[in-house]
Amino acid sequence: MSDELLINYSDVVLNREENTILRDVNLTVKEGDFIYIIGKVGSGKSTLLKSIYAEIPIESGNAQVFDYCLQKIKRKNIPYLRRKIGIVFQDFQLLIDRSVEKNLEFVLRATGWKNKRMIQNRIHEVLVQVGMQNKAYKMPHELSGGEQQRVVIARALLNSPPLILADEPTGNLDPETGSQIVALLHAISKKGTAVMMATHNYSIVQAFPAKIMRCENMRLDSVS
Repeated sequence: MSDELLINYSDVVLNREENTILRDVNLTVKEGDFIYIIGKVGSGKSTLLKSIYAEIPIESGNAQVFDYCLQKIKRKNIPYLRRKIGIVFQDFQLLIDRSVEKNLEFVLRATGWKNKRMIQNRIHEVLVQVGMQNKAYKMPHELSGGEQQRVVIARALLNSPPLILADEPTGNLDPETGSQIVALLHAISKKGTAVMMATHNYSIVQAFPAKIMRCENMRLDSVS
């Protein structure tokens, strides 16, 4: 595995509505890294993740994600940046009016896939990867929270992104199910996809050790 640098932030300042949320952010993420972003609610974890996919602008400093300089990225290029990032939300954000398979097909078609067989093959591959290959026909409301989150991870994997951002992915899950989801994310990172996971669940961090960075007092500091 190469040590290709995916994210390089130096002295970055992030604001929301005129308020500084994080300052002096220095962060590097390489292929296959697993990094926890910990901190209390409101400490800046989500702000940091949103800045990586250009949802929140860089106030100052240097921020490089893949080949994109985030201070100068053109609006038309943001979709291409986001195509290289898989995002896992706490609240799933699945389309409730269609099956698991149709949820995944929607994403592939929206990102330029046209060949029906290739679409079906890719959907099957990612569902196998998350252990949901027998649930493709189910509607989201027929799935447990843990199963829905597995589908969300499958959705994040569709375009083989080098980076997955998971924002409190266990927030709505019971402890055992949450542990299974984190184990799955660790398995994905071992195959070369970098994973950044925001959480305030310290028991999970202890159960599945990895690099830890903490948001606190408007700073992002390395813990381990």
